Order: sequence, then structure tokens, then C-alpha cells
Amino acid sequence: MRPYDLLFDRALTRVDAERIHHAAFRAIRVATPVTGRAVRVSSAPVQALGLTFPHPLGLAAGFDKNAVGIDGLAALGFGHVEIGTVTGEPQPGNPQPRLFRLKADRAIVNRMGFNNDGAEVVGRRLEKWRRGHATSEGVRRTGPASSLGGTVPILGVNIGKTKVVPEEEAVRDYEKSTGLLARYADYLVVNVSSPNTPGLRDLQAVEKLEPLLAAVRRRADEATPDRRVPLLVKIAPDLSDDDVLAVADLALASGLDGIIATNTTISREGLASPAAAVDEIGAGGLSGQPLTQRSEDVVRLLRGRVGPDLTLVGVGGISTVDDARRRLAAGADLLQGYTAFVYEGPLWPQRIVRGLAD
Repeated sequence: MRPYDLLFDRALTRVDAERIHHAAFRAIRVATPVTGRAVRVSSAPVQALGLTFPHPLGLAAGFDKNAVGIDGLAALGFGHVEIGTVTGEPQPGNPQPRLFRLKADRAIVNRMGFNNDGAEVVGRRLEKWRRGHATSEGVRRTGPASSLGGTVPILGVNIGKTKVVPEEEAVRDYEKSTGLLARYADYLVVNVSSPNTPGLRDLQAVEKLEPLLAAVRRRADEATPDRRVPLLVKIAPDLSDDDVLAVADLALASGLDGIIATNTTISREGLASPAAAVDEIGAGGLSGQPLTQRSEDVVRLLRGRVGPDLTLVGVGGISTVDDARRRLAAGADLLQGYTAFVYEGPLWPQRIVRGLAD
């Protein structure tokens, strides 16, 4: 058993999951000067979204909601970091406890509710972060060596709807976030698939999604007249196959740059954890190994529909090198992880990237 496994099983799981998350993230940030010099991950670069990614693996949105630890996460070996989800207005999220582990399933249930500092604060933080690094177009897009000894990662910004904003005003809310954040993003993601904001998943319906994406595209172009920020949408694994194909068709028709598949699931089928324990946790999005097959199937379905050119980001249940290889074989250009990072520890991104390189 690896040292991290002992630490996780005998210590970390005895403390509330959200408290451990914050403590671990502080440690990652503090250790950045050391890890940035120590970690060296060699892999063939990936061309996607008009950008050069140092390798396929990135960190999914949800870990760094407020853009406070981008360099620390890159120093651990992630080639791209997606911050957020950020909303137009700051919000505290749902009542605690709201983050739970299902160890038997190597899974997590969360109902965080887009807790974040809001687009204005995060925008100021990203502006400072950009100033702290070389910011020419070539540098931003290729992830050069940073002063910390690691690399400046490709930065994704994931935006969602403020909870108190009614559905009929959702477009305005997304436009606000876009105007404040697009200029700092290497790519922008419209999140309409979290199960923890009431009514959000309704926006995945094509008749609602099409005008939303068009509005975000217009606002992003207004905010970044010197370049075109790639725009992606993140979808749920709970969509029917027909709805997945409808989103694929919309992506092609609207000139979308990519799709992220998939977000967390509301399903609880096939879990190894005791049903009573799952029921006690209650509502929330499930992530981790139970998503592996469905997320892979959605990527394969999308690739078959969109052809070779649209960028697909595979996320959900990627724990091992074999998982990563299968997701790439299914049609993903890029990969993201979150739950496996929690269960496997800080060396996990290096193991995946090196395994893929081998």
C-alpha cells in the first residue's frame, strides 16, 4: 500500500471531506515552489482548440473554484487547469455538509451549489495572475517554463448560473461572467449540467441552449477583440443518447469549439456502497469510478456524430492509465480528472501522463 493510501484511509477519511479539501489545497499552494522544481512530466503535446496543450491531462472544474491555486496545481503535473464554476454573482453555495465520500465505489457525492467569489472577484484575481506570468499570445497558448520551475498551464474558465437568478434571466447572468472573465481564459466553458443549481440542467435542452451559447459567443468576442476564445459546453451523463446527439448537432451548427463529457450524475445505480449510507447522504452529483462506462460511451457517441474536428474533453471515472487510454480511443482529444486526484493523491497526474507517454 502506498503512503498516501494509508494517510487517506486512516486519517483523511476521518475528517469532513470539505475541510480536508481546503487543508489539502492550502498545502498544494504552499508547496508550489518545491513541486514546481521537482515535477517533470514529459509527453507529446496535444493540438486542440487552436492551442498547444503540453499533454492530454488536466484538472476538471470544481477543485479550484476561485482561481487561487493555478500554479500549484500545474506544478503537480496537470497540463491544463479549469477553474470554477464561477457565477455572475458571489454565492455561498448549499448548506454544509455538502461533500461526501463513497470509498467502496471510489466516488464522491457533492451538492456544493457553485460556491464561489463571483465573476468580479475572480476576474481581478485572474488579471493579477496573468500579470505575474508572461502574457504574450504565444506564451499563453503553449505553456512555457514559469518562474516557479513548472509550466504555465492552459487555463480554462468554467461559468454557470447564479442560483438566485431566474431561468428567464440566465442568459444575462452568463453574459456578465463572460464579459468579466473571457479575456483571461485560454478557453471558456458553459456549464449547464450541474445537478445542484435548480433549473440549470433544463438549459441543456437545445431550444434553450442555442440562444445561450450564441449570447456567450457574442459577449466573448466583444470582450476579446484581439483573439477568438474557444467556447465549449459541459454536458451531463444523464442525457439520453438522442439528447447527446442533439447537443452534438447544435455544436456543429453553432460553431462551438468543443464539448466536455461528462459532468456528475444523479444516478445511484450499481453502487457497491450500502444503500442506507447512500440514502443518508442524499441528493447531489456523483463522480468517480461509477461514471467510467457511461462517460466513455458519451464520448464515443459524440465522436461518431461530430467527426474528427470538434474537440472532445473526456472526464468522469478516469482513474488508471488504462481508463485514460480507453477514453482517448473512444474519441477524446483531452482528458480531465478530479475524483481520482482525491483518492490517488498528488502523484496521480504524473502517473497518468507518464503511463500515457509509455
